[in-house]
Amino acid sequence: MLTSETELIAALRRRDEAAFMLLVERYHNQMVRLARSIVGDSAVAEEVAQEAWVGVLRGVARFEGRSSLQTWIFTILTNCARTRAVREQRTWPFADWFGDEEEPEPSVDPARFQSGGRWQGHWLYAPVSWRTIPEEHLLAQETLALIQQAIDALPLAQRTVIQLRDVEGLSAAEVCNILQIGESNQRVLLHRARAKVQRMLAHYLGQESPG
Repeated sequence: MLTSETELIAALRRRDEAAFMLLVERYHNQMVRLARSIVGDSAVAEEVAQEAWVGVLRGVARFEGRSSLQTWIFTILTNCARTRAVREQRTWPFADWFGDEEEPEPSVDPARFQSGGRWQGHWLYAPVSWRTIPEEHLLAQETLALIQQAIDALPLAQRTVIQLRDVEGLSAAEVCNILQIGESNQRVLLHRARAKVQRMLAHYLGQESPG
């Protein structure tokens, strides 16, 4: 029984098949979901995840433990997905994903920001995770499908960040590490993504108009 991450890593370096299968069972579905959010295709996402597992096996001897094992694996997965996406011309180069986002109109109602004083431009109240929606709504398959639809419709950078934070449950620091972005950029992308998803859900649940 592997009781710690250190023991798991040591077993992987010995090419212990049971340790590798434990890792696959723990993370594979998450990896496929994350890859799909980047490449936009379920079959390609599965191929990307398989490619990432090969990278894990090849690289585990060099893993230095500067991040958690999960963060390291997701970084490999993200790199594989971005390379595949660019190769298949599904998106633009990864280096462009997390720059300043140019949008023709505000993605969030301006009324949700301070309009003057020292804190002008800051949130009056920031969007929170869709996980705060009452459980009876989240349990409905239709609602879960709508959440996924809303996430899929987001710009790539926002989609990737909210997938990691609110779907996979990673911390802000872990997401910054995986995507190699600053904390403030991560926060802005997440707030924008949450605001858009919440707006769609609020309209669906009859809490606000779509306009």
